[in-house]
Amino acid sequence: MQLYPAIDLKGGKCVRLTQGLFDNMKIYSDTPADMAKLWVSQGATFLHLVDLDGALAGHSINEAAIRDIVECVNVPVQLGGGIRGADAVRYLLGLGITRCIIGTRAVERPEFMRELIEEFGQEHIVAGVDAKDGMVAVQGWERISDVSALDLCMKMKEYGVRHIVYTDISKDGMLSGPNVTATRTLTEQTGLDVIASGGVSCMKDLMQLHDNGICGAIIGKALYENRLSLERAVEQFQIS
Repeated sequence: MQLYPAIDLKGGKCVRLTQGLFDNMKIYSDTPADMAKLWVSQGATFLHLVDLDGALAGHSINEAAIRDIVECVNVPVQLGGGIRGADAVRYLLGLGITRCIIGTRAVERPEFMRELIEEFGQEHIVAGVDAKDGMVAVQGWERISDVSALDLCMKMKEYGVRHIVYTDISKDGMLSGPNVTATRTLTEQTGLDVIASGGVSCMKDLMQLHDNGICGAIIGKALYENRLSLERAVEQFQIS
């Protein structure tokens, strides 16, 4: 199981939100690149970045912090938040980002994902499926669509997407355990590589995901609140 330490960016700082609420935010570092180096030193082999400002604005806002992170670590980095066009994907891949996560545009114009896959390849394009009560949220989680998470994932598969980051918004930042059932259902019904995001709080949570055949897990607040040792998690669960 691939582990992805998360670095959420807002105003050039490393922060964590609770349930995606921008008025419920805690700052963990003024220098996100230092956090990136810390996680890599503890065994991280892939990092997960979110440009929170970009998710609301619809375009990259924290480019300087993103560039600093890419330049200071030698592991692949995936990025989500405000990536709404092919030009943005092209630019970010040129910057050194390995995978671009597309959320809002995947819902609003699913065929856009097919175009991206055709141009950039499956390994560089990820669909971000953020759901609340099974329905997909868009525009920085500010609006709930009328599209179900499963329906969107099936559409993504049809258009050639291989990787999905699935976030249960109600679990995000709550340290209450991931939505294992929904993540497993998406994995089994789509056959895609579904990465669980939201709620991981301890080694037991990772064990549940692992035992249910989930291919990846994003770990955020649990690391920042010292609820979980990344070194131990990597040793026990990390894909070789």
